[in-house]
Amino acid sequence: MALLQPYPSRTILCNEFVGKDIDSLRTPALVINRDVFAKNCEKMHASVKEWGAKFRAHVKTHKTAEGVRLQLVSRVDKTHSVVVSTLMEAWQILQAGLVADGTVKDILYGLPINVHKIPELSKLSEELATQGAKLRIFLDHPGQIEAIVEYVRGADNPRPWSAFVKVDVGEKRAGQTVESEEFKSLLQKIWSTPSITIFGFYCHAGGSYSSTSLPQASSFLSQEVQAVNRAAEIALSLGPQPAAPYILSVGSTPTAHAASSPETRAKLAAALHGELELHAGNYPMLDLQQLHTSLIDAESISQKVIATVISYYPGRGADGSDEALCDAGALAMSKDTGPSGGYGDVVSANGRGWQLGRISQEHGILVRHPHFGSEEQKKLQVGDIIEIVGQHACLTAASFPWFYVVEGKGRQVVDVWVPWKGW
Repeated sequence: MALLQPYPSRTILCNEFVGKDIDSLRTPALVINRDVFAKNCEKMHASVKEWGAKFRAHVKTHKTAEGVRLQLVSRVDKTHSVVVSTLMEAWQILQAGLVADGTVKDILYGLPINVHKIPELSKLSEELATQGAKLRIFLDHPGQIEAIVEYVRGADNPRPWSAFVKVDVGEKRAGQTVESEEFKSLLQKIWSTPSITIFGFYCHAGGSYSSTSLPQASSFLSQEVQAVNRAAEIALSLGPQPAAPYILSVGSTPTAHAASSPETRAKLAAALHGELELHAGNYPMLDLQQLHTSLIDAESISQKVIATVISYYPGRGADGSDEALCDAGALAMSKDTGPSGGYGDVVSANGRGWQLGRISQEHGILVRHPHFGSEEQKKLQVGDIIEIVGQHACLTAASFPWFYVVEGKGRQVVDVWVPWKGW
């Protein structure tokens, strides 16, 4: 059957592909090893448990119901809180029955709110409440608060809003720096609004992806904790006592991997002004950026892109090395690069020594990997099926309408996951 429609149902996809070898798939294709994915989720639960923190799983990397279940329920622990990057993810979590069956009880919409989405966020909050779940939002600007106040003024039976205040740890992504007058003014404005409650303080050190060691990742984590802890300290000194301890939410995949180290725990032994929550999202799938941190090994990467060698160019490289063409370009791998260089590494044995060095929209140029000599490099043939791990799993996964799932060392498709698309 020729699958020309971009988004067939999961049932159709499973009927078509379960039992097939991944070498027979139309390329480019994204393959996830479910056992490795699940093991990564178990490791994260163990790390958070050892640290004695709460955990909030970010679902933006895979955007699937199957992946959410593995992130929240493992053989090590069970957690119920998630972060979503889009409203589509939140609605699909609801539609998939993950709230009704108690898997998800707390959803954080992971962007400072778009004021035009307040009516939809309110509706989502009501839907979640009917099934015993909570919606949290981010606030970092007084205009957002004013828009909520205006909406509440005209709403019938308005629900209270539960908010994290977004803290900037110096990377100028989003949020307010805690020592700024803007931060204190923001707190005062929230407290003057009965319809909004501060649930806690949240930060994300995206710069931690540049870590190349455990001490570096631990340092980023310490900075995060100090920032949200200081935010809570300021809030407690200026405003009313909260009904429950503030949640101090910190993390990224590198800092989460560093959380259970004795060195990190020693650094964070000081008194906290709330309860710690760790959040991370890339960790079930992982990629070359995460490998470069030295906090994971290559066997922990659960995703790869299957591609086909479609042409070959002997001696075309600047140094006289060979180059090849494959059918995985920017729309399959993204244009994200990383400290290790290139857009992806060929990890299959038949492509040893090759790297995705240049990319166009629909194709990529394979070049000799700088860590390999010409004598170590495998010769490629037109028609070869190769496996590539890219730099950034989140953007790579976003390129594909569905994911093929394998288990263990097997190469047969055992399931198909269909990610949630749209905003």
